[in-house]
Amino acid sequence: MRGDSLKNRMVIILFALITIVTGCNSEHFEPINPHQSFIASVSILEPSITFFDTKGDEIARWNLDKAYTGATLIPHDRILIYGHQLPEADIYELSTGKKIKSIETGLGTTNAHYNDEEELLFLTNSVKNHVASYDQYGNLMKELPIGDYPMSMDSYKGKLYIINFKDETLSVIDMKSLELEHEWPISKSSNGLQIVEENNTIWIGGHGSGSQPNESVKVMNLENGQIVKEIKVSQMPVEFSKYNNEVYVINHGSNELVVCDIEGNILWRKEVGANPFNVKRFKQYVVVAGFDDHTIYFLKEGEIEHFVKTKNGPFHLLVREVQS
Repeated sequence: MRGDSLKNRMVIILFALITIVTGCNSEHFEPINPHQSFIASVSILEPSITFFDTKGDEIARWNLDKAYTGATLIPHDRILIYGHQLPEADIYELSTGKKIKSIETGLGTTNAHYNDEEELLFLTNSVKNHVASYDQYGNLMKELPIGDYPMSMDSYKGKLYIINFKDETLSVIDMKSLELEHEWPISKSSNGLQIVEENNTIWIGGHGSGSQPNESVKVMNLENGQIVKEIKVSQMPVEFSKYNNEVYVINHGSNELVVCDIEGNILWRKEVGANPFNVKRFKQYVVVAGFDDHTIYFLKEGEIEHFVKTKNGPFHLLVREVQS
């Protein structure tokens, strides 16, 4: 009888273990309706992605179990999440919340950028000091060594532009062949860039060096890399976004949003957030993420209309707008 009892207990324990393992394998994040527009906050002090609608109401929150530090959207229903101290980047399907692929990147991923026209994904790496291209399904295509600590990226008309944060160079790369075409000189500790196609320019921000913070945006000609203008904004302009004829500049040294027209004339400015690092246009709002106060601000016509709290350390904002 005692032997039968032990056998029964072992069967129960084994069944419980199988159930736990099966349950773990079937775990996934809360699905996001494919017809739902959202702005998502990628927080890095408490790794998570929180999805909000235009009213600031929470749609879903993905509490992440890895030290992810950034993400990018891949049309039409996927999100890639990466971490600087993680050896892989993961692709999730938004409509199911399930992981569909892991990309072996090695440690050091600093940024991700997806180009819709070429249907190519690019990842920069500060350990290998290279950029790698992938197809839209996450399959590795090519790798290219570039400068020291490549990070900020943007693309336009078949070209990929990458700031090498610890070098004083901007790499200009052919996206399809992943061949280096030019290296243009830029200021030390440059960070953040935005292409303004209407006047064929690229805007570059940065922290500054030493005890002297940078207070201007350099506007460069896209054809030859020559500086055509400097826009005095505020301390440490490090991130940009563009909508129609407006360019949004986040200055994280002065906790300020500066809005310019495409010629660089300042239209308005607003102190917003504590140590903001990211800005996006979402529907009728300009949205700013405050890293230190863990708050997402929705601004309209130069004023804060509403705000929402999110997980600690919102660092990136992602926008998906679905046509109704």
